[in-house]
Amino acid sequence: MTIGQSGNKTTSTYIDNNGLISRYRAQVKFCALPLIGYAVLAIAALLFLTPYASRAQAPVDTFTPPAPTVPKYVAESAYYDAVKARLRGDDKEAEELLNKVLSVDKNAAGAYFDLARLSMKQNKTDKAIGEIKKAIALDSTNPWYQSQYAEILIAANKYEDAANVYAKLAANEKYNEEYLFKSAGLFIQTGKYKEAMAALDKIIEQEGEEEEWMMRKQELYLKMNDVDGAVKTIQKLIDRYPNEGRYYAIIANIYESNKQPEKAMEIYKKAEKLFADDALVQLSLSNYYKNQNDTAKYHEYVRKAITNKGLDPQQQLAILVDYIRSMGTDSTHKDEILSITRSIALQHPGNAEVLGIYGDILVLNGNRAEGAEQYKKSLEADPSRFPVWQNLLYQYTEKPYADSLIMYSGKALRMFPNQALFHFLKGVGYSNKGQYPDAIKAINRGIDMQPEDDENAGRMAEMYATLGDVYNSAKQYDKSDEAFKKALTIEPDNAYTLNNYSYFLSLRGANLDEAERMSKRSLELRPNTTTFMDTYGWILYKQGKYEKAKEYIEKAVNAEGKNADGTLLEHLGDVMFRLKDTDKAVELWQKAKEKGADNPDIDKKIRDRKIYE
Repeated sequence: MTIGQSGNKTTSTYIDNNGLISRYRAQVKFCALPLIGYAVLAIAALLFLTPYASRAQAPVDTFTPPAPTVPKYVAESAYYDAVKARLRGDDKEAEELLNKVLSVDKNAAGAYFDLARLSMKQNKTDKAIGEIKKAIALDSTNPWYQSQYAEILIAANKYEDAANVYAKLAANEKYNEEYLFKSAGLFIQTGKYKEAMAALDKIIEQEGEEEEWMMRKQELYLKMNDVDGAVKTIQKLIDRYPNEGRYYAIIANIYESNKQPEKAMEIYKKAEKLFADDALVQLSLSNYYKNQNDTAKYHEYVRKAITNKGLDPQQQLAILVDYIRSMGTDSTHKDEILSITRSIALQHPGNAEVLGIYGDILVLNGNRAEGAEQYKKSLEADPSRFPVWQNLLYQYTEKPYADSLIMYSGKALRMFPNQALFHFLKGVGYSNKGQYPDAIKAINRGIDMQPEDDENAGRMAEMYATLGDVYNSAKQYDKSDEAFKKALTIEPDNAYTLNNYSYFLSLRGANLDEAERMSKRSLELRPNTTTFMDTYGWILYKQGKYEKAKEYIEKAVNAEGKNADGTLLEHLGDVMFRLKDTDKAVELWQKAKEKGADNPDIDKKIRDRKIYE
């Protein structure tokens, strides 16, 4: 809407959806003034005063406006107040004031326009359509009214009507790229492909054969099942950018996707000859060979693409991750994946992300020690990587690595002092080393910091269960029971917590009926788990049910075979002793000793051929 002139340049101004002053391709810049709020209101008033705003103003020295009537002042004042109400978010008052404007001046197109916007905010699309149509009827040349009309039609799911509105706008406006683009998208959505193509062709005529528009055009050709049209469109990009191998890959993919593998291979051969080191060409070839069930070629070209030095590390890792996912549960190529990852790590020896992924792959391949070393290198490059700290600490949770777990969890806590997990893992390290007071302090610290919500319930339950283990080892049995009960309150069907708690109760000979119930439940949850069978058998032993105890513990020993540990063998020996088979008991105790049974009385039992309890 014309509100002023500077020489031969006209500045068009409108109120946007946020109530701010915007300009559409304005050629005159406004200065920011302290009284900008009043400027907004003044311009808004001019918007209201259409149709005056849509007409050229007569020269000042030849035109004297007539004295305004009272109704005009009333309408103008109401519109000022409506704009102010909208700016402060009072839509109800704004609507009332706009209706007041229309009660005084039924030709106030701007008031209908603002009412339509308010109706849209309330999702009253039918009402908004009626209001914006009235605005357009009063001022059909106003592009903002037409654009708003199209947006309302989209909200009402009237996509073809909206497309036609944008197409009309594009035909009438000089700067029409946005309108053409929107109309093309809407025509595509409604299956009007020819109309969409016409809109794209107009954009290309104005903007040139740029990649964005040509790519959209080839996509549209494919929707129209016009493979030749799509290929010719990309060929124009090749003619314009002859050194871009990816355009050859796109054409080959078009042929391949449309069941023309011979033409696809012809293009791929040409591309590989011209762009032997192009990663996208290599990756496209790998997909081609995969679709042709040529597994050897597929893996060959995937490796070439992933290790291509023309890619940055993030691109290489992205392709690697997709490759790993494509393997699914197939472990036959794990050595190849490890080899590829090692190659990337050698290319980027100081990249923290690459080293972290390399560590992950090593751990997944069973090489935990080397994986831990790569994690350390990653953290040297970037010590702020929380997941890498976490993965490193998990490599040291077994007893032989207690010192490492304590040391590296301490380093992690210097970077992340408020992370509950790191306090917890430090406690695990102290527990594994037998420093129970330190372990209890650290684990409780972790529990205090752990968020209490559903998302973190599993970890909280794990912390309480571990605390129960530590309290038991420290012979603080009441606190142990309390911690286990809290863990089971959070996760009542955690098989491992049920097993551990019931086993500790059996060792103490405490609450054996409850211990039996929990142990039996753990076996229901995890049938044939050898440690659970041993626990259940041992509880039965404590209850004096020796035959039944033998059944479960013997089953566990047989399941483990040569891997049966000293504790399991000693338990079976004790059962056999109670069943009056002393020779078998001594034999089993001897095997238990050889397997490292940690009972200090094991030698005494063997020598004296009896149990000490």
